[in-house]
Amino acid sequence: MTAGVFAALGAGLVAIGAALGIGKIGSSAMEGIARQPEAGGKIQTAMIIAAALIEGVSLFAVLVTLLAVQAG
Repeated sequence: MTAGVFAALGAGLVAIGAALGIGKIGSSAMEGIARQPEAGGKIQTAMIIAAALIEGVSLFAVLVTLLAVQAG
């Protein structure tokens, strides 16, 4: 296999992991808001912060994957 295939697999796995994580956060947040509507603002804020952190980590992981394949 070539380095490009490994880069594509790594980036794809990162994207799948990030999508699953953000989906779980959104699902849990909607369930929490449904159970306690008065806490909706706090839950939404925490959800947005967590989603942004996951996006940042996933971007970093894709860059590391691409750089590792290019260096090797």
